[in-house]
Order: sequence, then C-alpha cells, then structure tokens
Amino acid sequence: MISKAGYRELIRDLKYLKISAVFFLILGFVLVLGLNLSADEGMYPLSEIPRLDLQSKGLKIDPALIYDPARRSLLYAVVQMGATGSFISEDGLIITNHHVAFGAVQAVSTPDKDYLKNGFLARTRAEEIPAPGRTARITESFRDVSAEVLGVIKKGMSSAERAKAVEKQIKKIVAEAEKANPGKRAEVAEMFPGKSYWLFLYTDLKDIRLVYVPPLAVGNFGGEEDNWMWPRHTGDFTLLRAYVAPDGSPAEYSEKNVPFKPRTYLKVNPEGVKTGDFVFLLGYPGRTYRHLPASYLAFEQNVRMPAVADWYEWQIKLMEKMGKESREVALKHDVRIKGLANTMKNYRGKLAGLKKLNFLELKREEEKKLQRFILSDPRRQEIYGRVLPEMEKIYARMAEEFPRSFILDNLRRSVLTFQNALMVVDAVHERQKPDLERRSAYMDRNFQQAKKRITLTMKSSFYLPTDMAIFKELLKKAAALPDDQKIEPLSQFPGLEGKMEEAVERLFKSTRMSEAKYVLELMDKKPEEIKQLDDPMLKLAWSLYPEYQRMEEINRARKGLLDELQAKLVEVRQAFLGKQFIPDANGTLRLTYGRVEGYSPKDAVFYLPFTSLKGIEEKSIGQPPFDTPAGILDLIRQKKYGQLVNPELKNVSVCFLYSTDTTGGNSGSPVLNARGELVGVNFDRVWEATINDYTWSQDFSRSIGVDIRYVLWIMKEFAGAKHLLKEMGIE
Repeated sequence: MISKAGYRELIRDLKYLKISAVFFLILGFVLVLGLNLSADEGMYPLSEIPRLDLQSKGLKIDPALIYDPARRSLLYAVVQMGATGSFISEDGLIITNHHVAFGAVQAVSTPDKDYLKNGFLARTRAEEIPAPGRTARITESFRDVSAEVLGVIKKGMSSAERAKAVEKQIKKIVAEAEKANPGKRAEVAEMFPGKSYWLFLYTDLKDIRLVYVPPLAVGNFGGEEDNWMWPRHTGDFTLLRAYVAPDGSPAEYSEKNVPFKPRTYLKVNPEGVKTGDFVFLLGYPGRTYRHLPASYLAFEQNVRMPAVADWYEWQIKLMEKMGKESREVALKHDVRIKGLANTMKNYRGKLAGLKKLNFLELKREEEKKLQRFILSDPRRQEIYGRVLPEMEKIYARMAEEFPRSFILDNLRRSVLTFQNALMVVDAVHERQKPDLERRSAYMDRNFQQAKKRITLTMKSSFYLPTDMAIFKELLKKAAALPDDQKIEPLSQFPGLEGKMEEAVERLFKSTRMSEAKYVLELMDKKPEEIKQLDDPMLKLAWSLYPEYQRMEEINRARKGLLDELQAKLVEVRQAFLGKQFIPDANGTLRLTYGRVEGYSPKDAVFYLPFTSLKGIEEKSIGQPPFDTPAGILDLIRQKKYGQLVNPELKNVSVCFLYSTDTTGGNSGSPVLNARGELVGVNFDRVWEATINDYTWSQDFSRSIGVDIRYVLWIMKEFAGAKHLLKEMGIE
C-alpha cells in the first residue's frame, strides 16, 4: 500500500502536468486489484436500461419512457449527426454543439459572408441555409443477431476466411433488413468483437439546415487553449432544423420540403440544474478500449499515439502558416485544424497520464494475475492459455510494421488529391464485384454518399500548396524507412534523391485529381479505361494499389484472429473478476448517468461545478481565443440576466460539470434532468478524464456541458432570437 506521504510526493511530481495523481493511482489500483467501480460507470446499451434501477439513483420518470418502441420515448428525440443532437421542438429544431456543426458552417462561409466568424441567424424558415454533408439519424429499433453472424464460421477456417465470412454475412443481414424495411438504413454493430453483434434500424434525415450559429468568439471561446480544461466558458451550441418531403419521407434538399415532425422532442427547462442533481445523457459515443489487453495499450502508448500526435501538430502548424495572410485560405483549413488539434491534445493528455502513472505496467500486473488464474485450471488453460501471448505477438508485429503503414495510411488521409486518385482506382475495381463482396463505401447503398463527400471536401477544404507540402513531407518520411520497409513506388519517385520541389510541382500541376467533377466521372469507368489515362497522380495511385490491397488482407486476417482472441479474453476476465461487462462504446446509442458535481484535481484545490458570465468577463482580452463580442460584455456589465439566474451563483451559468461516463461522439448529447428535460448540451471532458477511453473514476471523471441557461441567454439577450425561444416553449 502506498502511504499518504507517497501520494503527496507523486502529486507534486505531476503538478506541472495539471493531472491528478490521486486520480490515476485510484484507476491503477482498480486495475490491479480488480475492484468493482461505482455503479455510475458505464455507457449502457439500451438493452441494459431495465436492470439499472435508475429511479433509485434519482430518476423521477418511468425508465420505460427512455426507450419503449410502443411509446413516445426520449430515444426518438436523440439523433446521430457525426456526433449527437436532439430535437427540441415539434418542427424538427435540433440542438447540437457548435463544433459538431463546424464543418457545415465553414462550407457555406466566405470572406464576405463569414458565418463561422460572425455567426448566423435565420429569422424566418425561408432564410435557413442547407448544411452541406449533414444528416440526422434516428435509432428506430435493435435486435441481437450474434447467432446469425457467428453461424457462418466453420471449423478449420483461417483467420482471414473467418473475418471475410463474418463481413459478408453482416452485409447480407443488412441488405435483408433494408429490403424488409423500405426507406430505413440498417447497420450491424460489433458489441463484443467475435462474440456479440446487434442489428440497428435507422431513419436517416437528409435535409438539414442551419438555423442559429453563435459567433466563433462564443461557440469556440477559449479555443484550443481551454480545450479539455476546466473552468470553461464556451457557448458550444448550434441550432439546425431537419426537413423531409411533403409526404413525411426522408429526402434530399428541396424548396418543397417541410419541417420534420419528430415522434417526440425534448422539453427545455430554463431553470437548469443545481449541485447534486441527478442527470443522464443519451448519445452516440464513438470508441472506448476498456476490454483490450496490455499489449494493445503498449502499441497505443509507445507507437501509434505519439506518432499521430506529432504528425497532427506538424500539419496544424503548416495550415496555420498557410492561412495567416488570407481569411479565404484560413477558411479552407479551419475544420481540418480543429479536428487535428482536438485529437492531438487528447492524445497528449492520455500519454501524459498513462506514462506518469505507469498505467501500462499496472495493466500488465493485472494480466499476470489473470494468466495465473488461467493456468491454475487445466480446462481454462486449454481454452485460454494462449490468448494473452498470441495478442502480444500480434500487437508487437503491428508496432514493427507501423512506420510503413503510417505513411500509406496518411498518404490517403492527408493528401486530398492522392485520396481522390486512390478512390478512383478503388472504385473501378470494387464496382466490378457483386455488391455484397464490395467494401462498404462502394456498395450501391453508400456509393452516392461517398461521391458527395468528395465534392464537399474539395470545395470546402482543398488548398493546393497545403496538399503539396504534406505530400513532400510524407515522401521524406518514406525515404527514411529502413530497407526492409521501403515502399517501392515512393522510393522510385522522381526527384526523391535531388530536385524534389520541381518533381512534386510537376506532379500536382499535371494531375486533374483536384477536379471533383472529373474524379466522379472516372469512378464509374472500367479498370482498363483508368489504366490507360496519362494522369501522374492516378498512375501513382495505381502503382500503390497492390500495397493497399496487401494491407487490407493483412488487417482482415488480424481482425479475424483478434476477434476470436478478444472474445475469449472477455470471457475469462469476467470469470476472473467475478462480474459482467458492458460492451465498449462503438458509435451506437448509449445511456450514461451521474450527478452535477465538482471535483478535486490536486491537493488543496476544488473545482466548483458551475462557471458564470463573470468568468467570461475575467477571461476576455480582446483577441482570440478570448475575444468576447462587445455586445455580450455590455450585457454582462449591465447585469442583464433576466429570469435565467442560477441561484447558487447569483449569475447566469455558462458551463457545468457532471459525473457521467462519456467519450468522443457524446459531443452534442442532451444533458437531461431527473424528469427527462433538457438542461444542457454536452461538449467535452476535463483534462483528467482524457484517459476515460481506457477506464473511469467516480472521483475524477467529469464531463462538461454548456448550461441551457446560457444558451437561452445568448439567444434572447444577444442574438434576439425570440422566435426560436417561442418555438422551444420559452416565453
């Protein structure tokens, strides 16, 4: 056991990182000792709601009102739109985060009509602007299809054959579900890899429009400096509206479309919440990794996350430099920078916490005990004895191959012209196969959407000098690879040994892969037609295509083997720890609950759970990222609070903390009170909770939401959007 003096010493060591030593020590001891966490931990699938006994925790409504297909459940008010949003009126008004809608706002902004910087308000429905690329997905139903999925696995199959069979079966189940439910979208989600699969049925609303966007100085107040931090004063919200065809069916944008009438929508409670109140969230959290082995954590900590964080930081600096002299260029980069910076800072926080705690070693210690448990019984040893050693080998091999795969992955992710060229080569090969054998993006059900993304990306985010600079940097990295990892087509690139600048310039000036219309035309052609084209970027993509095919086959085989091993690992860990697990988050609808409460990040420091308008005034310095609009500062100084005062503060609340279990994808999730009323919009976690993806603590895991009182205050006092408040039932 560590002494109190030891705790204090470790706290001092971590002080400069703003990370709570006690937090990480508690998490580490949980892993080592296998202790049960608080019941508040968990991003619970809908099937788990009946067993949670939420009313004993503080819920004041029938839990069936959260999800019951036969009733107007709260579930139907929550939508997936990249992250999460929720309906707040009978006419399809949606509230989500400013950063969730950021890309759509950027896409319709110009230097003359800079909605990103200055904000936007539609005073009539006719003024609402289509939000490019946005959809709103409603979960309609779900069912367990594990037996159907796993039933195709036959004894003697190789790992690759297993993965391919499961993949094809999932596509078959999806196709049958969509045929039986015209107009709906179906997806099969992997709940426990190799063990449990659910079929979800969705309604996808395709006509989404901007209604109100606060200025950047409100919606992104504090910028990256405040990101993941507390106290926070960010008005991270935006309003949109969903439209459908006159007959109520989902439809692409049309002037004839009408506002969507949701089955249910959330009541907005202008009284907000107070310290200690029960709250819960519904949302679509992306990915967590709590059931994966120490070997995976080692790969993440020592290999992947540091490389990605460094690479993203390099791109951010490049794009910021490119956009310094031109708002038009800066607009092209804004969305990319925001996404890169968010991930980079998240990874830096995770790495700092994992390393300072020695979290990986604590995880390994738990697995040593687990392995002894396995070996103590002949039957367990026979079934599970090789699970951890085999997983160790796989992740070690991935680490060895990472420098090479990193370049290939980022070539197709970061260089937009090459991305387009590879998609053309991919498409013309995949589209020759039967539909169920194609990769997902090239199946008939997804192909048009993939094409739309190309058009939107090239229009809103492409800037030639940036594309060239990123390509050159990746070429340099490719040249530095050891001989046994060389990527032949890149090693032979003209000018690699000398005049790279001229060679790259010739390549980009000669290619047409930046022309979205031309790219889309090529995607419908045959392979032999593409092979004859004299486009240098297309030729490069063609020459690298076998490399990507090999990567895909290797990854498929690994997934097949890892799924089998991971299923066994979950089984034996549950037996070892004597408890059942809930699946890691995977982008499907989940519930999490907790209370409004602050926390102590370090010795003698306690963070209160609310911030106020006073904090905005204190932080404002007249320049980004703390450049509050003068009109808001005037209102604060006049103490024009209206009826939206938080009695605890004698001021208007801006943001608040609560002990729910969240991760990426929960952005925009409605924060609901005990009566299921909207009291806030989730948008972030505190710095200490960046490690949430791996584990969770009642004492230190806190999520951050914008208080509904601040949302209403901005709309009423600053934006003059009283017509929207009336629509929301706020007079």
